[in-house]
Amino acid sequence: MSDALQDLSPTDMADPGLANALLALNNAHAVELSWLQPGRLAHLVAEAFVARRVGVDALLLTFDERADYDSLNYLWFRERYARFVYVDRVVVSAAARGRGLARQLYADLFAAAAAAGHSQIVCEVNSDPPNPASEAFHAGLGFTEVGAAAIHDGAKSVRYLLRRIDPHYPPA
Repeated sequence: MSDALQDLSPTDMADPGLANALLALNNAHAVELSWLQPGRLAHLVAEAFVARRVGVDALLLTFDERADYDSLNYLWFRERYARFVYVDRVVVSAAARGRGLARQLYADLFAAAAAAGHSQIVCEVNSDPPNPASEAFHAGLGFTEVGAAAIHDGAKSVRYLLRRIDPHYPPA
């Protein structure tokens, strides 16, 4: 079982087996992420700043401030920050947890963002329904709260998080 990071491209989404497996991974965690239809996942991959996967065990999709994306949470950041990288979804299958895949995905993201001149990574974490594992993970990576909101007519509450990165990341 390889834990190698792989780029995820629009061309990859033309592979029905891969696309369906990644869609299933996302949708198995729809409470924490959001449900996606196949066409929507393909659009997100095409718009991504960084899209990476580890086989079909882990997925990371991020967008910079120029993406064609209508997520309420993404738009919250776009209204407040001129330049950023937004982590839209990071997910690791239950069978692959504990192998450090999410940390590996984030380390790769921090390096890619710094190389592109970004200095801040942003995301949101559910506060209702609660997601304590994600809260702890992001706190451990140095993310801090910069806002909060109730969304979807109050059905969900989120905390908005930010982590600054050194433009020279990783250190030499």
